[in-house]
Amino acid sequence: MLDITFKLVDFQSIDLIIPLVDKLNKGKVSKSVLYKRFQEMFKQNYQCVGIFDCEKMIGVSGLWFCTRHYVGKSVELDHVFISEEYRKGGLGKKFMKWINDYCQSQGCNSMELNTYVNNYPSHKFYYNEGMEIWGYHFFKHL
Repeated sequence: MLDITFKLVDFQSIDLIIPLVDKLNKGKVSKSVLYKRFQEMFKQNYQCVGIFDCEKMIGVSGLWFCTRHYVGKSVELDHVFISEEYRKGGLGKKFMKWINDYCQSQGCNSMELNTYVNNYPSHKFYYNEGMEIWGYHFFKHL
Protein backbone atom coordinates (compact mmCIF):
# COMPACT_ATOMS: atom_id res chain seq x y z
CA MET A 1 0.00 0.00 0.00
CA LEU A 2 1.32 3.42 -0.96
CA ASP A 3 1.83 6.15 1.64
CA ILE A 4 2.17 9.18 -0.68
CA THR A 5 3.00 12.69 0.51
CA PHE A 6 4.04 15.86 -1.30
CA LYS A 7 6.41 18.26 0.44
CA LEU A 8 9.04 20.88 -0.13
CA VAL A 9 12.58 19.57 -0.23
CA ASP A 10 15.32 21.79 1.13
CA PHE A 11 19.00 22.04 0.32
CA GLN A 12 19.91 19.49 3.01
CA SER A 13 18.02 16.84 1.00
CA ILE A 14 19.87 17.48 -2.25
CA ASP A 15 21.12 13.86 -2.25
CA LEU A 16 17.51 12.73 -2.75
CA ILE A 17 16.96 15.01 -5.75
CA ILE A 18 20.07 14.17 -7.79
CA PRO A 19 19.25 10.48 -8.57
CA LEU A 20 15.80 11.38 -9.93
CA VAL A 21 17.08 14.26 -12.06
CA ASP A 22 19.87 11.98 -13.28
CA LYS A 23 17.22 9.48 -14.48
CA LEU A 24 15.33 12.30 -16.18
CA ASN A 25 18.50 13.46 -17.95
CA LYS A 26 19.46 9.85 -18.79
CA GLY A 27 22.95 10.46 -17.43
CA LYS A 28 23.73 13.26 -19.91
CA VAL A 29 24.96 15.48 -17.06
CA SER A 30 27.24 13.95 -14.44
CA LYS A 31 25.96 13.66 -10.89
CA SER A 32 28.81 15.84 -9.65
CA VAL A 33 27.84 18.62 -12.07
CA LEU A 34 24.18 18.24 -11.08
CA TYR A 35 25.15 18.55 -7.43
CA LYS A 36 27.08 21.77 -8.08
CA ARG A 37 24.25 23.21 -10.16
CA PHE A 38 21.64 22.41 -7.53
CA GLN A 39 23.82 24.04 -4.89
CA GLU A 40 23.70 27.22 -6.98
CA MET A 41 20.00 26.89 -7.81
CA PHE A 42 19.01 26.78 -4.14
CA LYS A 43 20.66 30.22 -3.73
CA GLN A 44 18.32 31.67 -6.37
CA ASN A 45 14.50 31.94 -6.59
CA TYR A 46 14.28 28.15 -6.69
CA GLN A 47 12.33 25.72 -4.56
CA CYS A 48 11.94 21.99 -4.94
CA VAL A 49 8.97 19.76 -4.19
CA GLY A 50 9.13 16.00 -3.88
CA ILE A 51 6.75 13.08 -3.96
CA PHE A 52 7.43 10.55 -1.23
CA ASP A 53 6.23 7.00 -0.74
CA CYS A 54 6.86 6.71 2.99
CA GLU A 55 10.43 8.06 3.18
CA LYS A 56 11.43 7.16 -0.39
CA MET A 57 11.51 10.09 -2.82
CA ILE A 58 9.80 8.94 -6.03
CA GLY A 59 9.12 12.22 -7.84
CA VAL A 60 10.40 15.74 -8.08
CA SER A 61 9.75 19.15 -9.59
CA GLY A 62 11.66 22.36 -9.39
CA LEU A 63 9.80 25.62 -8.95
CA TRP A 64 11.31 28.87 -10.25
CA PHE A 65 9.49 31.96 -8.97
CA CYS A 66 9.59 35.27 -10.83
CA THR A 67 7.49 38.18 -12.03
CA ARG A 68 6.88 38.33 -15.76
CA HIS A 69 5.74 41.43 -17.62
CA TYR A 70 2.96 39.57 -19.43
CA VAL A 71 1.34 37.70 -16.52
CA GLY A 72 2.67 38.98 -13.19
CA LYS A 73 3.92 36.63 -10.47
CA SER A 74 4.62 33.28 -12.06
CA VAL A 75 6.17 29.91 -11.41
CA GLU A 76 8.07 27.85 -13.94
CA LEU A 77 8.17 24.11 -13.33
CA ASP A 78 11.51 22.47 -14.02
CA HIS A 79 12.73 18.87 -14.19
CA VAL A 80 9.31 17.34 -13.48
CA PHE A 81 9.83 13.62 -13.00
CA ILE A 82 8.03 10.64 -11.47
CA SER A 83 9.71 7.23 -11.23
CA GLU A 84 8.34 4.92 -13.92
CA GLU A 85 6.92 2.34 -11.55
CA TYR A 86 4.65 5.03 -10.01
CA ARG A 87 3.25 6.38 -13.29
CA LYS A 88 -0.18 5.79 -14.82
CA GLY A 89 -2.06 5.72 -11.51
CA GLY A 90 -3.14 9.36 -11.24
CA LEU A 91 -0.15 10.43 -9.16
CA GLY A 92 0.93 13.06 -11.71
CA LYS A 93 -2.50 14.68 -11.58
CA LYS A 94 -2.37 14.80 -7.77
CA PHE A 95 1.17 16.21 -7.92
CA MET A 96 0.11 18.97 -10.32
CA LYS A 97 -2.83 19.86 -8.05
CA TRP A 98 -0.52 20.11 -5.05
CA ILE A 99 1.90 22.31 -7.02
CA ASN A 100 -0.97 24.45 -8.33
CA ASP A 101 -2.42 24.98 -4.84
CA TYR A 102 1.00 25.69 -3.32
CA CYS A 103 1.96 28.20 -6.01
CA GLN A 104 -1.36 29.99 -5.70
CA SER A 105 -0.75 30.24 -1.94
CA GLN A 106 2.59 31.91 -2.81
CA GLY A 107 0.76 34.56 -4.84
CA CYS A 108 1.39 33.14 -8.30
CA ASN A 109 -1.25 33.69 -10.93
CA SER A 110 0.35 31.63 -13.70
CA MET A 111 2.38 28.49 -14.24
CA GLU A 112 4.55 27.51 -17.18
CA LEU A 113 7.06 24.88 -18.15
CA ASN A 114 9.13 23.55 -21.01
CA THR A 115 8.91 20.02 -22.32
CA TYR A 116 10.97 18.40 -25.04
CA VAL A 117 9.31 18.42 -28.45
CA ASN A 118 9.52 14.62 -28.77
CA ASN A 119 8.11 13.89 -25.29
CA TYR A 120 4.58 13.27 -26.60
CA PRO A 121 3.19 11.65 -23.43
CA SER A 122 4.05 14.80 -21.46
CA HIS A 123 2.32 17.00 -24.05
CA LYS A 124 -0.92 15.07 -23.64
CA PHE A 125 -0.59 15.15 -19.85
CA TYR A 126 -0.03 18.92 -19.71
CA TYR A 127 -2.88 19.58 -22.18
CA ASN A 128 -5.13 17.54 -19.89
CA GLU A 129 -3.95 19.70 -16.98
CA GLY A 130 -5.27 22.80 -18.76
CA MET A 131 -1.94 24.09 -20.06
CA GLU A 132 -1.61 25.67 -23.50
CA ILE A 133 1.31 26.10 -25.87
CA TRP A 134 2.14 29.82 -26.06
CA GLY A 135 5.42 29.73 -27.94
CA TYR A 136 8.69 28.00 -28.64
CA HIS A 137 11.69 27.68 -26.35
CA PHE A 138 14.87 28.62 -28.17
CA PHE A 139 18.28 27.57 -26.89
CA LYS A 140 21.91 28.28 -27.71
CA HIS A 141 25.08 27.06 -25.99
CA LEU A 142 27.49 29.88 -25.17
